[in-house]
Formats: sequence, structure tokens, C-alpha cells
Amino acid sequence: MTDYGHDLLFGAVLVPTTARPGEALELARVADRAGLDLVSVPDHPYRPEFTEAWTTLSVIAARTERVRVFPNVANLPLRPPAMLARAVASLDVLSGGRAGLALGAGAYWDAITAEGGPWHAPAEAVSALGEAIAVIRALWTPGGPAHLRGKRYGLDGAEPGPPPREPAIWVGALGPRMLRLTGTLADGWLPSMTRIPPAGLPAANAIIDAAAAHADRDPAAIRRLYNLSPPALGHPRDWPGRLAELALTHGVSAFLLPAEGPDLVRLFATEIAPAVRELVATARGGHSPSRTPLAPRATPDDSIRVSTERVWDEDTRPSAPEPDPRRRHTERERTAGRRLVEVHDHLRAELARLRDLLTGVAAGTLEPGAARSHLHTLTLRQNNWTLGAYCESYCRVVSVHHHREDSDVFPALRRSEPGLAPVLDRLEDEHHAIQALVDRVDAALVAFVGSDGDIAGLHAALDVLTDALLSHLSYEERELTGPLGRLWGGDG
Repeated sequence: MTDYGHDLLFGAVLVPTTARPGEALELARVADRAGLDLVSVPDHPYRPEFTEAWTTLSVIAARTERVRVFPNVANLPLRPPAMLARAVASLDVLSGGRAGLALGAGAYWDAITAEGGPWHAPAEAVSALGEAIAVIRALWTPGGPAHLRGKRYGLDGAEPGPPPREPAIWVGALGPRMLRLTGTLADGWLPSMTRIPPAGLPAANAIIDAAAAHADRDPAAIRRLYNLSPPALGHPRDWPGRLAELALTHGVSAFLLPAEGPDLVRLFATEIAPAVRELVATARGGHSPSRTPLAPRATPDDSIRVSTERVWDEDTRPSAPEPDPRRRHTERERTAGRRLVEVHDHLRAELARLRDLLTGVAAGTLEPGAARSHLHTLTLRQNNWTLGAYCESYCRVVSVHHHREDSDVFPALRRSEPGLAPVLDRLEDEHHAIQALVDRVDAALVAFVGSDGDIAGLHAALDVLTDALLSHLSYEERELTGPLGRLWGGDG
């Protein structure tokens, strides 16, 4: 058995296509909200059906908050190492320390040369990669001007900087030469299950470990990552055991799943990852997984209001009792709170869509009847949306120990935390008020159709709904993410 003892990371591999660029960006946001650690994209600059990797990673970093982004893997022959070092470090600075680098020696040489890049024989490609790693590390290391002389890459007085927060280089390696280079120079190894199946990991690890020892490096310092293949893993219910075995037997500590859709990403983040962490933690010594503060960060209320009309007095809202500051919770419990935030983000997106539609009505580019038809399909317009949307989303993805009907969520919270009653009463009152505001928008659409086209009433109704809904969602997240975690996570 080879368990190098690293903390476990879980991530997604996205394939951003030029035909549907928004899909990869939305999947990245799903991964970020669901709690994954890493998001990566392949780097094939010669394939016009894919958006360019570093541009894509930059946009992903700008639209997410916590995931670390990196190429899987950067194509060295088309990316000069000095510029690659600056690009990674710059994105790391701009994203608050969330950029990483996985690097490859190159493949698909005909496509590379068609783009004006060099052609290398296998041994030359490995040698060039070693020189590139030296260049990148020199530019990431604070100090005086850097001087390196190489056959293909070098530096002649280049000023280092900026240094990334975690200056790690992971290498995509398959053959013995590349594996030896990984053990000698790299901080991590990133193979793909389709190229090196689990049965091939022991031999490859042995080459890396021997090369590391020969270079006076600790083999355990080299993280082992793995691009997974869902078909090879079998049914998702079997994934926790299979991934835990990869960690404990082959030292894999970062698992990257091809993102086939948002539901699979959420399942991987909220069910598979916590289960794997628990299995590995138990096997490593019987310790429970690290316990962290429960609630994810609630969406803040920016206090910006677009209407002068007030539906309620926000200053009279009660607050939940302060939780025990010594209480810490598992990742599974945090998942329940994150799910509420995700459902609310969906409702926020519906509100934005509704505002866009009514802007089209006001501009005469959309018929009021079409906008009203869409309004009736929204989750916001359905009965019991506040409970139903949460339960539908959460119960679909997470296997919980109890099955509760939508209408049981608030009663269950009342039973599990009696001190929460004033907050739940207020939230229920606000739910009814918001439902009335949605009906008011519908009525304003009807009135607009039957009038001479005065849009003022429609705008006023939508502005009041906007203020009330956004304020309410922030309040509900602030008060309920913790209690929901305790309820669904096992304490309630």
C-alpha cells in the first residue's frame, strides 16, 4: 500500500466549446457553489471548436469565488515558459491565489507544427520540459535577475515576479522518461485513467518515487492527481469505495471528474467527496474528517433598493439563537446549507430573467402574453416554491436518512430547534407577501395589455418584487443555512 498522506481534493474537467461557451462557465459556477476544490480545462489551442484555455480560465476565475483553476494540461510547445509563468502568476494574483499549473511536454505534433510550433522527438520534448520548469521556477522565485542557459529555453537577466501563492507544477506524464522527470522536478503527477488505469499506477509510482529519492527529494511530497473515467468507475454508488482505494493503495489525493452535467457535478461534490473523505480518514487512523464551521457564506444583502415602496420593516426581523461556538460540523452538514444558497441562486436568476422579459415588453420587442406565459412557468409562480424548490433540489442529489415531504421542512426545523420559531414565523409571513407580489406582477401584465400601454404600473410592481425577494433570500440564508445543516446532517 502507498498512501502519501495528502489532503484529498476533488475537481471537475470542463470542455468549453465555442458553439456553447456558456455551458462550461455555468458548470464552473455549479462546481464552485457545490464545494469542489478544482476546476480545469484542456489546452488544445489548435482545435477551433474549443475556446482558448487561458482566456477561459481567466473568465472562470472571475465568475467563481473559491475553486482553484488550472489547465489540464498546458501545451508547452505553443506556450513559451516565460510567458506561461507570468500568465499563471498574474491570474493567481488577480483571483486571490486560485491559479495553478499542470504542464505537458506536448502531443499531436502535426497540429502543433501547423500552428507554427516546434516539432520534438520524445527525448527532446522531455528535455525541453525540464528546461521550461527551470525557467518557470526562476520567474516565480523572488530575487535578482534570473540567468539560465538551455538548449531551447533560457533567461538572460529576466526580473522575477509576481510569485504565485502556491508555486506548484503538476506534470502530465505517461512514459518512463516523463515519470522520471516528474519525480526529479515536479510537485505533482497528473495522469488520466484512460491512459494509465489503476493497474498501471504501482509501476508508474515506483518510477516517480525512485527518481525522487535519487534527487534527494521526499517521494511523498509529490501529489498524485487523477483524471477519472466515469465508465471505468461503474455506478456512482460504488465510487466512494473505488476512490478511497485509489487514495489508500495508490496514493491518489486529487480526483478530477469530467463534468457531464450539473447534477453529476453536484453529486460528486456533495455525496461522493464527503464519503471518500470519511472512508480515507477512518482508514488513516480512525479519525473523523476535519470538522469545520457549519454554514457557507450567505449571500450578502447589498442594501440597494430600486423602489421606494416597502413591504415590511427589515429592522424588526428576528434572528436565530447564536450557535454553540465550540460546535463544528462535517462537510456533509455544510452541504445542506450550500444547497439552500444554490436554490436561491436559481430564484435570483429567474428574477433577472423576468426583468429582462418585461424590459422587452416595455421596448415593444416581446408580446405581454409571452411574458405572462413565462411568468407562469417560473418556480416563483408555483405553489410552495420556498420549500418545494429546496427539497426537490436537495433530495434529488443527496441520499438523506429521512424522507420528508416539502411541507415538513419548517415543522422539522421547529422540532429540532425550538428557539428558531420566531425566525420561521417571520419567514413564512414573508413567503406569503412575496407570493402576493408575484401575483401583483401578473396582474400588472394583464392591466398593461388592457390599457393604453402605460408601463409605469408594471415597472413599479416588478421593482417592489425585486427588493423584497432579494432581501428575503439573503435573510433566509443568514438564518437557516446552519439549522438546515444540523437538521439534514444528522443532528435533527
